[in-house]
Amino acid sequence: MNNPEDRARPSSRAMLLQWLGTAAGSRKWPLEPKESIVIGRDEDCDIVLDNRLVSRAHAEIFWRDGEYFIRDLGSKNGTSVNGQPLVYEKRLQDGDEVQVALRYKLAFAGEDATADLAWEGELHGISINPELRTASVNGVPVELSLRQFRLLHVLWQAGGSVVTRSQIKQAVWPEAEPDGISRQSIDALVRRMRLTLLELDASTDRIVTVRHHGYRLVGD
Repeated sequence: MNNPEDRARPSSRAMLLQWLGTAAGSRKWPLEPKESIVIGRDEDCDIVLDNRLVSRAHAEIFWRDGEYFIRDLGSKNGTSVNGQPLVYEKRLQDGDEVQVALRYKLAFAGEDATADLAWEGELHGISINPELRTASVNGVPVELSLRQFRLLHVLWQAGGSVVTRSQIKQAVWPEAEPDGISRQSIDALVRRMRLTLLELDASTDRIVTVRHHGYRLVGD
């Protein structure tokens, strides 16, 4: 006979995923059904985020009545869930995005998730999550249209190799007729993407034109 308490506890699938915001790369923290899981800068925290923007004890995830909740612990730079600042405690649901201070974005994967949330690494300061359609530059989230995201993603996937205009056309406008997108439309989209990236980091023009070939991403 099953123990009722076992049914109330989540499986080991419940976790936080760090998928944006640090040069250290992505990390996973499996969550245990315990009363308090503290996120903060202090080394005694359950989840340590070592950055001065993070308070020593910044936020707390806790287990109550068979579900996970989160609350801010009076941090200086705040905690938000799905873009909404935490004022009171909030129940976490699968796929929720938790932002800690201005530096870290975490994703909550609940025990009922059918698959782990996906992420990809960092290239030239650019981090991309194709499943959530999010991107950041040096840890700063960037708002992109669908076409801009597709463009950045195909350049990112090339790992610094040249991406031709034909490849960009197929990635950005997959539903269009072969001759339905002009070279001028592609170049205009690239210009807008280049300006967007420069607004976040004016020190580096990350998209360069390779004459007679296409475009590629470059680093510092």
